[in-house]
Amino acid sequence: MNTFEKIYEAVKLIPRGKVASYGQIAMLAGNPRWSRVVGYALHVNPDPDGIPCYRVVTKDGGLSEAFAFGGINVQRELLLRDGVEFTPDGRVVMEKFRWQPNL
Repeated sequence: MNTFEKIYEAVKLIPRGKVASYGQIAMLAGNPRWSRVVGYALHVNPDPDGIPCYRVVTKDGGLSEAFAFGGINVQRELLLRDGVEFTPDGRVVMEKFRWQPNL
């Protein structure tokens, strides 16, 4: 399995109503230094319906300005549909919605 495939498999594990940071996905994919690689892999996501890249946010809950499938407003809307809540300044409430995988 190549790096992008490992990243996509990790992202598929994020349950509805939860988010993960780029760093979390990098760790799950096998290398904690791959945060930027995660961003690039998600930008070229070959299966947006099957790989929910909108569930990946910055470590402080920020949305991606470069969200590849419609921009920051689309990412926010998809997360809202999942039941994710935001702070007044537009970040995900990470204390409540950060995915904590059983490793």
